[in-house]
Amino acid sequence: MVAAATEKESGKPKKRLSEQSSWEAKDSEGKDYLYRLGKEADNMNIAVGARAGVIDDLFAGNFLGRDSDIVFDYRQKVTRSFEYLQGDYYIAPVFMDKVVCHIVKNYISHILNTKVPLILGIWGGKGQGKSFQTELIFQAMGVEPVIMSAGELESERAGEPGRLICDRYRTASQVVQNKGKMSCLMINDIDAGLGRFGNTQMTVNNQIVVGTLMNLCDNPTRVSVGQDWRESDVTKRIPIIVTGNDFSTIYAPLIRDGRMEKFYWQPTHEDIINIVHRTYERDGIARDEVESIVNTFPNQALDFYGALRSRTYDRSISKWIDDIGGVENLGNKLLKRRKDEKLPVYVPPKQTMEALLESGLFPSQRAEANNGD
Repeated sequence: MVAAATEKESGKPKKRLSEQSSWEAKDSEGKDYLYRLGKEADNMNIAVGARAGVIDDLFAGNFLGRDSDIVFDYRQKVTRSFEYLQGDYYIAPVFMDKVVCHIVKNYISHILNTKVPLILGIWGGKGQGKSFQTELIFQAMGVEPVIMSAGELESERAGEPGRLICDRYRTASQVVQNKGKMSCLMINDIDAGLGRFGNTQMTVNNQIVVGTLMNLCDNPTRVSVGQDWRESDVTKRIPIIVTGNDFSTIYAPLIRDGRMEKFYWQPTHEDIINIVHRTYERDGIARDEVESIVNTFPNQALDFYGALRSRTYDRSISKWIDDIGGVENLGNKLLKRRKDEKLPVYVPPKQTMEALLESGLFPSQRAEANNGD
């Protein structure tokens, strides 16, 4: 302000570094051009990297490669890969059809003469494999998603979760634009973060998150993370998938048909047998044995049958603890042993139908079964 006043009083224009310099360029409103450009959007080199055809060849160079992007590896940390999904898992055809159709409809929405909901809401009982089945479909389709959880929908700072959703949405869009891979935004257990239960209090962040998701549905290609709008800042439309147990607890305008397509997932008896059989197949459990296990414990969620297998390890782990010196020496053996000291080899138990059935009984029933033997 003082420098500007001095310049006006003296009547002499401030000396510029160069007539060609952009450091002191002004826009049509007389404001600093570079400051306004930086405020409007991300720096072009950060947004797209030194990509041939996007950045001038003079600035791209060859020392980083023709298509280098120095920050894309950092940005990719919020995306999910599925290397841990090893093996042949069963995907329910109805589930796959719904998820694949939703993703494809959103990617070709510009050529469809109909309204396409941006969000697919998958809801149903607990432990029915909603998230896991969706991840299996992502793996099969080659989708590289950005996955959020309900815990990220609240923050001590007002507005932070809403901005985070926009940022993750734009990150998924950059996966499509920069890597040529399909992507989507997935929010797990959304009703736990946005639902109203009993006398729970609605916070500012709850309202902002709901408003942000509604705005994404209405304007899926114009997404701001705080910067001023630019006409060229068009975001790729990215499908959103949310999971939950009870969508009736969520703000009604968000889950209306125009914004969210709802899919109720309740696996049939045949689906459960197929999914559990694929899980137990590597243990040598036959399909008829799996059917017997499912019929012995009817009306159970899918995660129950995964817990059966986990419980069969209890006895062998107890024996292994005795082998390394008992409970008293457990901490020393696991954390403070010498470098040259090796733990006894752990031998996993052999999975049998009898062991799986026994692990599903209550402790009292298990004791009666053992006494009967």
